[in-house]
Amino acid sequence: LLPPESSVSVSAHNAVVRLAKAPGSTGLWDKFSFGRDPSALQERLFVSEENVDGFLGTAFCPSPCSQSALESQPLIEVLDVTEDRIQIRVE
Repeated sequence: LLPPESSVSVSAHNAVVRLAKAPGSTGLWDKFSFGRDPSALQERLFVSEENVDGFLGTAFCPSPCSQSALESQPLIEVLDVTEDRIQIRVE
């Protein structure tokens, strides 16, 4: 993390944590953890094509699937992500 650009803002009903990667760090973040203390953290995934594929894969086939079931699953592509919306194409 890059300390000067990372920050925390807390109000009565909300908290915002802004994280900035150090210059040598590359790639997307897959997930983050949050909670009141380290013993009770909850994990959340960032929206990415891989995370959407994984989530929908378990939703369509929660137990180990046969090869034919895997082949019939839709192809999902994350096209655009903004604060207001996410655009996904399913084939």
